Amino acid sequence: MTPPPAQTTSGASSVTRAALDWRRAAYHVLCSRALDEIEETRLVPERKVLYQFSARGHDVPQALLGMLLTHPKDGVSAYYRSRPLLLTLGLTLEDAFAAPMGKSGSFSDGRDIGVVCNLPNPGGPTVLPMAGDVGSQYTPAAGWAQALRYRHATLGDEAYAGAIAVAHGGDASVATNGFWSALTMATTLRLPMLFYIEDNGYGISVPSHLQTPGGNIAENLASFKNLRILDGDGTDPATALPLMEEAVRHARSGEGAVLLRLTVPRLSGRSGQDNQAYKGRERIEAEKARDPLPKLRDYLVPEHLSEEDWEALEAEVTRNVEAALEAALARPDPDPATVTRYVFAETKPDGTLDTQRVGGLAPEGVRLPAGTSAPQPEPRRVNMITAIRRTLEHELRVNPRLLIFGEDVGPKGGVHTATMGLQEAFGEARVFDTSLSEEGIVGRAVGMALAGLMPVAEIQFRKYADPATEQLNNCGTIRWRTANRFAAPIVVRMPGGFAKVGDPWHSVTDEVRWAHAVGWQMAFPSNAEDAVGLLRAAMRSNDPTIFFEHRLLLDYPWARRPYPGDEYVLPFGKARVVREGDDLTVVAWGAMVERCERAREHAGVSAEIIDLRTIMPWDSEAVLASVRKTKRCLIVHEDAVTAGFGAEIGATLAREAFFDLDAPIERLAVPDVPIPYNLGLLAATVPGVEVIAGKMAELVAF
Repeated sequence: MTPPPAQTTSGASSVTRAALDWRRAAYHVLCSRALDEIEETRLVPERKVLYQFSARGHDVPQALLGMLLTHPKDGVSAYYRSRPLLLTLGLTLEDAFAAPMGKSGSFSDGRDIGVVCNLPNPGGPTVLPMAGDVGSQYTPAAGWAQALRYRHATLGDEAYAGAIAVAHGGDASVATNGFWSALTMATTLRLPMLFYIEDNGYGISVPSHLQTPGGNIAENLASFKNLRILDGDGTDPATALPLMEEAVRHARSGEGAVLLRLTVPRLSGRSGQDNQAYKGRERIEAEKARDPLPKLRDYLVPEHLSEEDWEALEAEVTRNVEAALEAALARPDPDPATVTRYVFAETKPDGTLDTQRVGGLAPEGVRLPAGTSAPQPEPRRVNMITAIRRTLEHELRVNPRLLIFGEDVGPKGGVHTATMGLQEAFGEARVFDTSLSEEGIVGRAVGMALAGLMPVAEIQFRKYADPATEQLNNCGTIRWRTANRFAAPIVVRMPGGFAKVGDPWHSVTDEVRWAHAVGWQMAFPSNAEDAVGLLRAAMRSNDPTIFFEHRLLLDYPWARRPYPGDEYVLPFGKARVVREGDDLTVVAWGAMVERCERAREHAGVSAEIIDLRTIMPWDSEAVLASVRKTKRCLIVHEDAVTAGFGAEIGATLAREAFFDLDAPIERLAVPDVPIPYNLGLLAATVPGVEVIAGKMAELVAF
């Protein structure tokens, strides 16, 4: 993907040393210190805060950086020691206290650790929802940066000119997959992105030289193309501020990404449970001598503030912090009855969408056509891959915020040809290739969705999604973790399942994972018509969706159907009765639906075959209604048998339809082994027609 022309800086304001509000910067540093002190000495011992992370020693440079982030479209992706930065960007003292205490009304409403923050911040920089895993903040920041460029350069929105994304992390986080993936994106695409790495020399107890060769990531990245490197002492305002000014200026200029490394002391343990005994007395004393707060005072007094001004500021901080603490303590605990809310998008009592404040199309009022569940079929049948391609093409045409990306989706048109010709038709900004990093593909999609786009990411095969597990899990829980402040509706297309052959790497289905993955919808169509309706529904949804494309079915004659029209949309959670019957209910999805149809004829039984079509949500009502009629049930799927989704269906039937059953609930699935390559071994693992037919006959005769 060729980088677009340099971004202009119109719309971005600049803060210089002369114009910096030093009193405000000092105020936020002192507030941060007071918060840490009260938590460490009062709230943790009183067990009002159960999980505490101090920012002492990191606070001065964070406050200075926050003063420079003045663009309302800036996005900040941070981590658990970023509270001073958030205070500078607009986090209130009351919320800063309330969140670690798990009180209601804070940025997670008691659902997440108190320093795992988010900040919608209308009119100011957005703080993207943080996560508890190290390094997961980087790729969403890169996605936000690419979305800034897209919204300005492609959609022509001048409000995004000059905005940047900031990824804030500690020195240990540069060892993670997410950091390197984001660095690749930022440099190959020359994104408006600032990596701010605060280096305190330790990852918990592990010294930095065991995290990074030589202990200095800035030195190691000196040869990176399209990356400005800045390095210095974060404890000295006279040194740190000019470096930060240059870093922000460079990122806003469109000249490429910038990495700023500043050294700081970690004056407390990694968390409240860490006594730092591994450092030794001399190291701890040396770090105390580098405390940036006295240096800030010496820098400001008397040149910028008088002694009286500083004392008045300290008194103001004390008053405000104590008042905020009192207010936070007075807040009620969250209502336990609400804990299951906001897993998925919800509607209000009047039927309107209870819209998240940030993320996806809904908060900005973008509405796509409602579509219809009544197909308007064309005369000619098409295979599933053609149906998917046509659906993608139409949605690209009607939704300018939709982007499609992944490995080989550009000129090649996808390893399965699903995106053939789309880049030529819609351009590189909308259909593009990515580097080989699934963490980067999904994390980028999350950042883009948070910035108001609809990303459709392709993972070439289900097994290859494993490196993106953190981003997939975090994406699904964003709405719940932020109590509906944020959501990241994305679509992740992933083929899998056996085809002409099988193997352990390309033939995995593992659909049950998405039933366990909080906040994800999961579609698993068995034919071209359903693929159209479900994919279009996913791309117009306000929730993230896994869209599974079975490899066998992509060009399989049985799966071909007439194209149902460009307005065809299928609701999730509605099964299809493929064949009606009275003797037995057979529940299947994906490639097993066709095998069950053939097995029905082979066995000569009146089996009612139900194609679930979606795994999350699944249509329990349709299955229960059928079982209550037939009194028997066989569940057939391609995933492993132990804890496969068939077990959930069976458990539901055992609870809800136990007295309706005339035979045991049976499952046919893959034994607990990977899918093999040899055709004979493949036939011995994946349920075949004769095996299914035999089980049908056995159940009917029971």
